[in-house]
This record gives sequence, structure tokens and C-alpha cells, in this order.
Amino acid sequence: MPTSSASTHDSARPSAPSGGVQSLERAFDLLERMADAGGEVGLSELSASSGLPLPTIHRLMRTLVACGYVRQQPNRRYALGPRLIRLGESASRLLGTWARPHLARLVEETGETANMALLDGDEVVYVAQVPSKHSMRMFTEVGRRVLPHSTGVGKALLAGFPPEEVRALLGRTGMPAATDRTITTPDGFLAALEDVRRQGYAVDDNEQEIGVRCLAVPVPDSPTAAAISISGPAGRVTESATDRIVPVLQQVAAELSEVLTAAGGTTSG
Repeated sequence: MPTSSASTHDSARPSAPSGGVQSLERAFDLLERMADAGGEVGLSELSASSGLPLPTIHRLMRTLVACGYVRQQPNRRYALGPRLIRLGESASRLLGTWARPHLARLVEETGETANMALLDGDEVVYVAQVPSKHSMRMFTEVGRRVLPHSTGVGKALLAGFPPEEVRALLGRTGMPAATDRTITTPDGFLAALEDVRRQGYAVDDNEQEIGVRCLAVPVPDSPTAAAISISGPAGRVTESATDRIVPVLQQVAAELSEVLTAAGGTTSG
């Protein structure tokens, strides 16, 4: 499943189930820390962030390298390996399958195209969509990647991250203007994120494409940072329509959260 390069805070990491295999838990924790660091790290960085001793990390990384989930670079640093791509693609498809009935409900209740997106590295990737039934409708190809600063889902995804991490991400991606309405300064984007936190939803007001408005909310407690949105012509997704649509978005996001957290739950056998 796609992962965010912005830091996953230790307090947000799932606690290990009792009776779990410690080495397996540690290995997955290291993979997540590598993803948080942008996909490539040194052993000393992993030791500092995880608190594990270097010999333990070295042993775990040797196993992950042997399995193809990690590769050692010529500079002796470690990078996420190609075998993770297959796992991530399969998980993304499954996530889209779980989300689609909820997105279909959004279309029925709002009349507009519904989307689900994740933060993958420094980019937003769309993993599911149900199109509007209107003849004039928005269409975003599943798998499409966009920069977060010009999208409603990008704002919804980043609203929960500390300002310094958001600034670092924007520094890596740049803030190119997709339209003359795109936010192109870090201070402007951070102010927009403050609005998202205050209002409980994000808006893309002609910022990605002229004539298109999007409303987005984060999916709370999602195993990976996720957001859902509706998008439609600015003439339909008006300020008055926003008051009607946002509560539906928030309710569907809460219901989807229950599905995702239940799907990620543990089983005993």
C-alpha cells in the first residue's frame, strides 16, 4: 500500500498485538520508518529513530535484503526493494474495492464524482473513483499522481502533519501553478491547512483545473493516510452546495474508516 514520506509519529503507530513475533514486528516497523524517511536510510538513522541496537537492525536488514524487500545501495545505505511494489499495488487495488461502495453512495447523495486518494511518497495517488451520472462530470484516472498543494485531497491528507514536515515536502516537490488560482507559497498553503483543520474539510477552488471545484475530507484512523472527495463543475459545487455535501463526506469517511480499521484488525487461530 502506498506510504507517506512525511513522518509517521510513534504515537500513531499500531501497538504490537500480544503474542506477536517480535522480529516480524520490528522488521515491519523498520520498513515503515524507511518509507517515512523517503525510502532510503542508513543504519545509524534507523537506530536513532527506532531505538534498536545496530546489530539487531543489521540482522533484520540482512534478512529483508535476502527476501528482496530491501536493497543495499552502493553507498551502503538501504532502500526499499522492488518486491514491495507488487504488495503495494495489490493492497491499493483491494483498498479501492473496499472503498467503491462508499464512493457510490457519495455519488448517489451528492450527484458528483467521488474519489479516494492516498499520499504516496510526496505525491497524491488516486486509488478509486465512481463517476457522476451527469453528462458533464469530472474524471480522474485511477492511478493518476498529482502534487498535493493544488488538490483538495492533498490538503485533507496534509492537514494532520506538522508544519515543518509540510514545508519539507513542499521544498522537495516545488509548488508549480496548475492554474492562476493555485497556491504557490508554503505560507499560503500552511494557512489553507489551518482552514482545513478549523472547518473539517478541504476545498480545491479552481486550483487544479479551471471550472472545477472539489471538496475533500480525511479518512480518520486510516492505516495509511487517505482522503475522499467529490469533484464537479464550479457551477454545481457552489458555496450553498458545500453546506449540504460536507456532512455527507464526513459521514462516509467515518464509515469507510470503520471498514479499513476492521480489515486491518488481527485474527487469532
